[in-house]
Amino acid sequence: MGGIVAGVEREHPLTPEVLSAGKVTEVFGEGKRMQRVLRSLGAIVAVGLIIAPVPVRAHHAFAAEFDANRPVRVEGVLVKLEWTNPHAWFHLDVKGPDGTVERWMFEAGNPSNLTRRGITKDFVKIGTELAIEGFLSKGIPRRANGRIMTRMDSGKSLFMGSSGTGAPGDGADGSEQ
Repeated sequence: MGGIVAGVEREHPLTPEVLSAGKVTEVFGEGKRMQRVLRSLGAIVAVGLIIAPVPVRAHHAFAAEFDANRPVRVEGVLVKLEWTNPHAWFHLDVKGPDGTVERWMFEAGNPSNLTRRGITKDFVKIGTELAIEGFLSKGIPRRANGRIMTRMDSGKSLFMGSSGTGAPGDGADGSEQ
């Protein structure tokens, strides 16, 4: 019993053994059509890989999200820490002058850079009182890009910002020399 391709009966059935034994050219008419299809498919895949968006390039610049002309300093208690790439996020509960508590969130550098600078999960734990200086978001209230983090109990300050993103050069980042 033979395989049928485009209404033409062939000597060989379309079995894995026939396909792997080099009989494909007989089934697909000397392989010319199949070669064209595979070349076209390969070209499409190659072009797709070249023009596919690269996540690193999609990373935002400081000026796209934050305002360098609106510095902020907030003191509060760390209530949540998102230790994720490409940015860690520090969430503080901040008590206002009238006693109401507002949740602020500060974008920081990536966890690897923070760890190298000394900001580790042991340095800041939930419940730690912090002061964070940074720059306000352009459109989201109580959100900012953190620059300097200070522990209120020890006074120790560390750079927590993202380097090379267009944030103002204020000397806080040791790599700005």
